[in-house]
Amino acid sequence: MEWKIVFSDIDGTVLNSKHELLASTIDAVQKLALKNIPFVLVSARMPKAMKLILDEMKVKMPMISYGGALVLDEQNQILYDNKINKIDTEAIISEIELLWPDDVVINYYSDDNWFVKDENNKAVKREENITNVKASQADFKNLIANNILPNKILCMTKANISSKIEAVLQEKFPQLNIVRSSDILIEIMNKDVSKADGIEVLLHHLKMTPAQAIAFGDNYNDLTMLNFVGRGVVMQNAPEEIRKEAKYITKSNNEDGIYEYLKQINMI
Repeated sequence: MEWKIVFSDIDGTVLNSKHELLASTIDAVQKLALKNIPFVLVSARMPKAMKLILDEMKVKMPMISYGGALVLDEQNQILYDNKINKIDTEAIISEIELLWPDDVVINYYSDDNWFVKDENNKAVKREENITNVKASQADFKNLIANNILPNKILCMTKANISSKIEAVLQEKFPQLNIVRSSDILIEIMNKDVSKADGIEVLLHHLKMTPAQAIAFGDNYNDLTMLNFVGRGVVMQNAPEEIRKEAKYITKSNNEDGIYEYLKQINMI
């Protein structure tokens, strides 16, 4: 098979455990670019945070943001934009605030904007340090009233209750896609949003097929992507249950996993 495009998750995959890019990964991406093979970031992150990584890689590539809810071409033109409707947005925010008022920090992402209730919250500050993007303080009710609707709602919580919160919300809101992206983060998008759907939009735009694509990932919200493409490669640092499902595994995000695998299959 001649691979024509590479997709990759960011946290735990492209970035190491210190949230840094490895020199080997930058080298791999630049070598692919010389062969006109796109390296496309597919992430729950907002475009602004993804562009900073592409800038560090010194490449200009399409982006699949918010777990597939927003797809941009390499000129930052919108190819796909999927937002949660007003009724569901109001309902799920109210439910979270009612059930877990002190255990969940709600983050509201719309287009390339990140809104929070308290910009000084410790969890928000931690996310700002990781992504190098600044949150804006806003009243969610005002945003909804002004039709500024979210592509994604992110719940920051505690590891010991995240799976319970995920299960409760999944049962109460079957019309939404609710999935953990780490042991403390829960992503909420529309039901028809997934990394695989975002990839499908971009592949159609580029006139490529899933069979021509490779993807790298490490967590639960990567599974649709890994199963959709011609070859899904799981990082060694992925949770054990994800590694068990994997046909292809590479070294961890701290051990040049992406570079080593691309070299192994003679893409670089």
